[in-house]
Amino acid sequence: MRELDECRTSTNYDLAALITACIAMFLFKAGSRNEMNNLREEKRFRKNYQRLFKMPLPHMDTVDNVMRQLTEDQLQKLTQSMVRALLKKKIFHNQRLFGEWFVIAVDASGIHSFTECPHEQALHKDYSSGKSSWHNMVLEAKLITANGFAISIATEWLENPEEGNYDKQDCERKAFKRLAKKLKSAFPRLPICLVADGLYPYQGFFEICSEYGWGWIVTFKDGNLPSVWEEVKSLCQLTSGNQRKIILRQQDNVIEQNYTWINDIDYHGVKLHWLECIETTTDKEGQIIENRFVHISSYPINWNTAPELSRTGRLRWKIENEGFNTQKNHGYALEHKFSRVSYLATKNYYQCLQIAHIINQLLVFSKTFQSVMQGKMTLKRIWGKMIAVMTERKLSVTKLAQLTGRPCQIRLIN
Repeated sequence: MRELDECRTSTNYDLAALITACIAMFLFKAGSRNEMNNLREEKRFRKNYQRLFKMPLPHMDTVDNVMRQLTEDQLQKLTQSMVRALLKKKIFHNQRLFGEWFVIAVDASGIHSFTECPHEQALHKDYSSGKSSWHNMVLEAKLITANGFAISIATEWLENPEEGNYDKQDCERKAFKRLAKKLKSAFPRLPICLVADGLYPYQGFFEICSEYGWGWIVTFKDGNLPSVWEEVKSLCQLTSGNQRKIILRQQDNVIEQNYTWINDIDYHGVKLHWLECIETTTDKEGQIIENRFVHISSYPINWNTAPELSRTGRLRWKIENEGFNTQKNHGYALEHKFSRVSYLATKNYYQCLQIAHIINQLLVFSKTFQSVMQGKMTLKRIWGKMIAVMTERKLSVTKLAQLTGRPCQIRLIN
């Protein structure tokens, strides 16, 4: 953090102290700059903060001034440096596909909406009523794991040209080209398997993945790539041996999974591999729920790999649930407008949120923390207790020194 480029002409606080305060706002799930300032007004909280972070807690207006000046790539590079450190420690290695490929989910989400144009680069939508709305949207690449992690590793904003001259607005597919370039530049040797929704089965996506040496698994909806679906229908009867049935018992439910696959379907020179899973769940009362999951993949499929490939394709939901949904609805206030006047500040607040979310995930998915989550204990209640400790008790400097001075190994849940 101390290696970030200084963006100010005059300084009352170290740049690291200001960025730490912004990250802390999300760590504590304050929800707004105003609420973080309210905590700052609590003398006990302010002193405990300084004991904990070994930095003063500045007013959030001072933090906002810096967020308006930092170039948008600096905090993203800080986020990526954290991810590299975690990869170096092999934190996610046991979650790789086939013991080799790190699973990266790609998806876009709306962050803010406006009734008036907030800045020239905002996407806009016109309605038949004559009204218009404007939106900030972001395309994310997150490292996802079966045990719950959704770690931001690259971000690209959907935005129109700053000068305002364009024929068509920016869109997710255009942004993906930029995101992929960023991701490859930041992690050039990382074995990546991209998972994505039904927007991504298209020639440009396949070409980018091939160029960068990435594998991929994408949701394949009825109507996507009609020529591929025609071949699937014609080949299903000829490949009747490409099937596997698995029966699982989870608590009081019986789950039957029927897999069917077809390899080596040609699509404009690209070899696709098609996989379908029909999952039937029967509960103890005999009620039946059936789900169908269909994917296409760059990985050839066989009896052994079909279940893992299907499960990995379905991990895409984690970028929506553990990613965007958690950040919007579980304390991080992703949709709150932390800056209404600076688009650059909005981007920088977003990156600070991602950093805080990474830190909190390492805590929440640890075995020690999960042992506390018993009975009716909830994350919201635990965070409330944490704020109460910060505002009502004096943290021991000696105890903090002992805790930070000894080696610490975080054991994560499986």
